[in-house]
Amino acid sequence: MLSPLTHADPAGFGAYRLIACLGSGGMGTVYLARSAGGRTVALKTMHARIAGDPGFRTRFRLETDAARIIGGHHGATVVDADPQAETPWLATEYVLGPPLDDAVALAGPLPEASVRALGAALAGALAQLHASDVVHRDLKPSNVMITAYGPKIIDFGIARAAGDDRLTRTGAAAGTPAFMSPEQATGQEHTSAGDVFALAGVLVHAATGHGPFGAGQAADLLYRVRYADPDLTGVPETLLPILTRCLSKDPSQRPTTWELSSHLHDGQGQFADHLPDTVLAEIARRATEVWQHQPYRLPAPADHATAETIPASTPAPMSRRKVLALSGGSALAVTAIGMGAWSWFGPEEPRGKGAPNDLGISLPYPKNPDEDHLWKVKVSSPPGDLWPAEASVPFPVGDLLALIVSSGLAAVNPRTGQTSWATGELEHYWQVTSDGEHIYRIGHVKQSDAKHDPSSPFTIETVDLTNGRLKKRFPQLKDFNGAILENQLVCASEGVVYFAAGQGADKKDGIQRVQPWFLAAVDTGTSKELWRQPLPARPEGSKRLHFLAGGVVGDRLALLQETAEGAVHVVARNARNGKVLWDEPMVGAKPDQARGPLAIDGTHVYLGLGPLRALRLTDGSEAWNYVKKSGKFGREFRYFGPPAVTNGVVYAVQEKLGLIGLDAKSGGIEWLDKGVEGSDDLTSPPVIGTEYAYGKRNSGLYSVSLASGTTSRTYKTSGTRFVAHERAGVLIALGGQFLGAFPLQ
Repeated sequence: MLSPLTHADPAGFGAYRLIACLGSGGMGTVYLARSAGGRTVALKTMHARIAGDPGFRTRFRLETDAARIIGGHHGATVVDADPQAETPWLATEYVLGPPLDDAVALAGPLPEASVRALGAALAGALAQLHASDVVHRDLKPSNVMITAYGPKIIDFGIARAAGDDRLTRTGAAAGTPAFMSPEQATGQEHTSAGDVFALAGVLVHAATGHGPFGAGQAADLLYRVRYADPDLTGVPETLLPILTRCLSKDPSQRPTTWELSSHLHDGQGQFADHLPDTVLAEIARRATEVWQHQPYRLPAPADHATAETIPASTPAPMSRRKVLALSGGSALAVTAIGMGAWSWFGPEEPRGKGAPNDLGISLPYPKNPDEDHLWKVKVSSPPGDLWPAEASVPFPVGDLLALIVSSGLAAVNPRTGQTSWATGELEHYWQVTSDGEHIYRIGHVKQSDAKHDPSSPFTIETVDLTNGRLKKRFPQLKDFNGAILENQLVCASEGVVYFAAGQGADKKDGIQRVQPWFLAAVDTGTSKELWRQPLPARPEGSKRLHFLAGGVVGDRLALLQETAEGAVHVVARNARNGKVLWDEPMVGAKPDQARGPLAIDGTHVYLGLGPLRALRLTDGSEAWNYVKKSGKFGREFRYFGPPAVTNGVVYAVQEKLGLIGLDAKSGGIEWLDKGVEGSDDLTSPPVIGTEYAYGKRNSGLYSVSLASGTTSRTYKTSGTRFVAHERAGVLIALGGQFLGAFPLQ
């Protein structure tokens, strides 16, 4: 049994006892906490590793000040705070309701009446903030909580006084790229007009399910924000004029918050009257669970313990009147400020350590008749220490589906969505790999703050697929430092695990040092190291990983490798001894775009993120290039997303033209998507079934017949990462804090 924390603990958070950890982000951790008098609050603390940095302490103080300014009507009431403490902390009321992105993921695009009421209320909230000369600078759907009485704005972690640029480096962009203003994207001053621009993006998302500048890598989004016209497809016609003005590249052309509010809504009626029943039901679900039991525990940082909690039964649906009655108890309204880490999921029999609901995966949601998915669960995102959480992709292993959540490695039944197990070992996704039948991970090394023991040995372990526990630990490789966070399992194939690891001390005086790095291979049958080859040194202070993707075919180990200069290279090595056979630059590709599964067969490695082309595995020479061949078909050049290859055909999404299939040997056109042009996702490879190909367009997953090339069906999903589980016959989607399954045909 884990003991609850009290004010006597070393961290010292006033008179608040820490009950459970709700989630952790880049700046701090949020806990469920309770005062001596029984008041329940969300308590945010700063990470110890940055608590001594004056800049971060100033940001935390400004966040506290901004939260106080906006108050309890438009935000979460500040109950108590000590930004000057050794570990700064902030206690606020709970907020009852889902974040806007969750509400849209659950209910679909909101009706116009909801969007108008939402926009008017948010404009009023910003007006209050701006009246005190404070700008938010990070308004986005996940920072807007939907309650029965109106929306509340949270997470003021980068808010600042208008005109104060001391916390923003000249030319640097702080915020969320998809909802930044053009001036913010170029590192210029972000005024109240910048918040209006962001608010318009939030309303476009609410009305359509997609942002005005789409999705993708940060660099692409920043470019679109600065230069491209917003995508307002699906926005009600009566809202187009005002939202178009809000999204003007010229701040002086945008309306004021007062003008926007008066244009959107007359203020008549209760906010709940304008919400869809699905959203009200979600508010009710959270409300009853809060009254009946504590939120389920998510893992806390190593220096804090958390208390176990007891689940309750599933509540019955409530009327609109009951929703309003319950939501009046603001002291019991629940969210983690600024983290979006929701952790009260539903009933589950206790299973002791590693219980799935304790570790960030909910029970499957009840399925409504009008919903497309086969099942859906909510998951808590993994931390983005080195790679953003979006880089984590679920992977099939045997009859299970494995993924990384906030607590580490977990597995679900792909047919039902039921959680099979979760380790609770805080594995990162670059520290785990699979050959499709086994899971391998880097052995856990206990760390103390940022200082690592240089004598900590490097180990590789296998995971028992029946329960998630340690199955086998290979002999220690003592000349590698197992405590280096950037150590990486690249891939596994036919009983061999390929990994990148460093030697020597990881950090000295808190500063990353250049250290010898190697790519090596271990035989999982004999536990012997087969070979190791030196890797280029990383720049001092770098936290980038060496490899973005990898795969093995025959005696070829194909890799996408990031250079010290930030370029992407395609490298082929002899899988038997690790020697480099050829090395070719992937011109134009950016490292953050190139992460993901590698398209490879016995002859070629296939590349997108620019032209679609094939390189021979034997020598790296170009076998074909669709840009060069496209002249034969009279087609202009289009950018391609990452490809997938199956049954001798290479599939990829072509910018603005949809899916295309090329003969893997010749590069000739085999198949074309005959659907309408749209905003196809160019960040993930398509998923190919036996009868259909699947891709992402706007806020939907669409299927295209492989026989006719016509779009068969579109599924509504918040997913951004997709993978096929062929044994289970399902297509898995992950994104927007939801994991779901759709038919794979």
